[in-house]
Amino acid sequence: MTTEDRWTLLVVAVCVVVVAASIAAVAVWAPAPSRAIPSDSTASEPLDRLHASGTTGENVTVGVVDATGFDADHAALADRVAATRAFGAEPTVGNRGRDDHGTAAAATVARVAPDASLVLATFDSPRGFREAVRWMVASDVDVVVAPVSFLGTAGDGSSPVARVATNATREGVVFVAPTGNLARGHWAGRYSRVENGTLRFGGDSRLYLTGDGRRVTVWLSWPERYRSQDYTVELYRTGGGQTTLVARSQPYAGDGVPNERFVVSARPGAYHVVVRGPQNATDVPLELSSPTHDFRRPVPSGSLTAPATAPGVLAVGAFDPRTDRLERFSSRGPTRDGRLGVDVVAPDRGVSPVTDERFVGSSASAPYAGGAAALVLATAPDRSPREVEVLLERTATDVGKPGPDPAAGHGRLRPAAAVRAAQNETADGNERGDEAAGRIAQSGV
Repeated sequence: MTTEDRWTLLVVAVCVVVVAASIAAVAVWAPAPSRAIPSDSTASEPLDRLHASGTTGENVTVGVVDATGFDADHAALADRVAATRAFGAEPTVGNRGRDDHGTAAAATVARVAPDASLVLATFDSPRGFREAVRWMVASDVDVVVAPVSFLGTAGDGSSPVARVATNATREGVVFVAPTGNLARGHWAGRYSRVENGTLRFGGDSRLYLTGDGRRVTVWLSWPERYRSQDYTVELYRTGGGQTTLVARSQPYAGDGVPNERFVVSARPGAYHVVVRGPQNATDVPLELSSPTHDFRRPVPSGSLTAPATAPGVLAVGAFDPRTDRLERFSSRGPTRDGRLGVDVVAPDRGVSPVTDERFVGSSASAPYAGGAAALVLATAPDRSPREVEVLLERTATDVGKPGPDPAAGHGRLRPAAAVRAAQNETADGNERGDEAAGRIAQSGV
């Protein structure tokens, strides 16, 4: 990850901790000294042509649920907000002005689907997130965009925040979530090579961190069936010829799954983590995740975050339109239960009409995809969530390795191609499902 990207992700993590100290969500929003792509650039031409043809998301309602809040009066959202509600301590979704990330996410949906109605909700705990999603489903939204990531949850979609997303799709709602930004800050393995109750990472008991952030956050998690076992992650600083214990993880009770974390301020130095548990090997699968720092020896595979891990959810990775490549930090699949994990990737830079700041990462890509889903539903309103997902997947442009893969899924999203495919299917007799979607041409914008 570049210095500018690390700065982006670090500032975001601090922002979310300040806004909601009890939440496990990390949203990606912060200034970054990188070149943005203006909304009037050639990258926007396919969308502009689509809007000019009359496909604008009319009669579709998109719910956006975010931890930081929304400026519902922002010019980019003017006359588009149908309802708002806060689930937590704050009385309004404005969140005392700490709302840049949510505003940018909602504005991205509005940029892609300008005539879609918006329903906005904030939350400050996993429980609040679940309540917000249920409220949106009860409010008859067509699409839910949740540009947030919950760390320390099960990677198979069984956590409560993932289950509420799956339940929404069963109620006929297209649910869109970011894959996360943990590809460089993720490690997964088993508690198998153990010496005196300390896990060995290869030939060393230390897993070193890279990055110069002033705050260090690390999560440790393991499967529900091993809840009775206890594991701990410790942070150490090396400097001046000494190794000093800085932090020891504590259980996190907010989401009801077996995990621990620490969030600690840090001064300059070299840092590493150590995982401790039973004296003897248990072979229990463990995961370490850090939204603030890279690991020197990361394991990108399986770095997805909830609710993107949930079955039925459209999981969207981050694609850099400047380099025409997947972002190095974009989380990868597969899920722990063997699903691909990543469905599509979408641009994450220059996608929002809110231009005072930068909006980077998979939580910028997710609302872009949510807007694309709204365009498809405006064209074919009776499509099921699965059918919308298939249209978006089968009309995507393959990137990276040939064919669907756990890094880029089915490829880069093409909203105009998906809309055109929906129009063609409707004209040909309103065909449905994977068989029909498999015949969608891959050519065109």
